[in-house]
Amino acid sequence: MERIAIVGAGMAGLACGRALADRGIGVELFDKGRKAGGRMSCRVGDSPSGPVGFDHGAQYMTGRDPGFLAQLSAWQAAGTVAPWPAAGAGAWVGVPGMNAPLLALSRDLPVRWETRVDAIVRDGAGWRLSGEGLDAGGFRAVLTALPAEQTATLLSACAPDLAAIAGRTRSAPCWTAMAAFPTRLPIAGDVLRTEGAVGWAARNAAKPGRPPTEAWVIQAGPDWSRTHLERDAETVAGALLGEFFAASGIAPVAPSLLKAHRWRYARSGAAGCDVLWDPALGIGACGDWLTGPRVENAWLSGRRLAEALRTG
Repeated sequence: MERIAIVGAGMAGLACGRALADRGIGVELFDKGRKAGGRMSCRVGDSPSGPVGFDHGAQYMTGRDPGFLAQLSAWQAAGTVAPWPAAGAGAWVGVPGMNAPLLALSRDLPVRWETRVDAIVRDGAGWRLSGEGLDAGGFRAVLTALPAEQTATLLSACAPDLAAIAGRTRSAPCWTAMAAFPTRLPIAGDVLRTEGAVGWAARNAAKPGRPPTEAWVIQAGPDWSRTHLERDAETVAGALLGEFFAASGIAPVAPSLLKAHRWRYARSGAAGCDVLWDPALGIGACGDWLTGPRVENAWLSGRRLAEALRTG
């Protein structure tokens, strides 16, 4: 059986891997994360105020393409997603966390978690992957499902033309604060959008299937995130929480838990094509950075790269 490697097991990589595996093609996925999530990651645990959950990456997803709408319907039937009207008409969230669709896609797929791929090198007529503690070969093709910047670095030696396209497509960063509180904050709605330092804030506990503890995800706008990009997480968490209280118009409340996460490659650009695929090399790339920064774009790109392998 032919073997295909996919580097990156977020939405694009898993959608691609699922489509290939469903056709009986042998796939192996590699991801440096500990579990399925990527930029749809969530954190759950305990706080002094009780059980708490945070969708600290993508906040929700929408669908336009008939294929993705059908996938959303299938996930809804399985209890994997649910509507979240607070974010707008047609907004969906994973249940009980945003990573639920990724867990569903990864089921029965051979994914090597906590595995970083540093190089793609020739291996006879195929390819070999190498990294710390990794030496895996015999792949007919290697597909990347990474942010544009990481794609450019990984493909620079083996597929420089594809790497150049990725190198011209830049992502915007995002600092995200996660705050839990002893009681409900006196904010009327569950979503806050501004044009200032806080680009988005959401009462995570208001989403379907989440723990009831008052918990807010606060995401900085790209300009604020760039300005503070290299600051330490503790300092950023406090500063972003202060911006949140200023934007919401309420008096500051001491959180029972406060953390921050830096997404260096949060909001993707758009290279203007669905996929990158060089059939002569057997190297390809998929991801939302090719067409636009939406969960649907990542899913479509992964599926279309799987189709490109069939036709090319």
